[in-house]
Amino acid sequence: MRYPPSHKHATRRRIVAAASAAFRERGVEGVGVDEVMRRAGLTHGGFYAHFRDKTELVAEACAEAFDEAVVNLDRIAAQPTAASRARLLIDSYLSTHHRDNRGSGCLVVAVGADMARLSGPARGDYARGFVRHIDRLCEALRLARDPGENRDRVTYLMSSLVGALIFARATDDPARSDALLSSSRRMLRKTFAFVP
Repeated sequence: MRYPPSHKHATRRRIVAAASAAFRERGVEGVGVDEVMRRAGLTHGGFYAHFRDKTELVAEACAEAFDEAVVNLDRIAAQPTAASRARLLIDSYLSTHHRDNRGSGCLVVAVGADMARLSGPARGDYARGFVRHIDRLCEALRLARDPGENRDRVTYLMSSLVGALIFARATDDPARSDALLSSSRRMLRKTFAFVP
């Protein structure tokens, strides 16, 4: 049976979406091609009709995950002040929902350590996607008028958010994890959203 060209594209998109969620849930090293294809409702053998290897899939899945963040960045950018933009990012990023839903969460938290151990195209594509993501954050947040200072502030805020979320996910005590999220939100609001 012959499928229309759109079928192959749709199938590839399904594989990429499954991989993107799986990598964010369990990391790049923790997920094999078999699991990705099973999540996509396909067989392992069909993988090679769409990708040369796992490295190509990793690059495309990471690009998709970074692109998914644009909707949230648009919502943040629409806020009227730097303080309100920062607060919206802080509160949404350090929420229990974000902590508990890894498959739809921040790619940087999920695979950043994996990328530091990889080389070749997957790492290069991730690095380019990461730089583009920081650029988008700078445009959305607008934390300072000077572009250099804005980038410094955004980078500092994001590294603080990423670290806090990693800590909150790492603890096995729900009360401690909640408290860590709460205290991190409070401290970052003081610094970036001017809330005492």
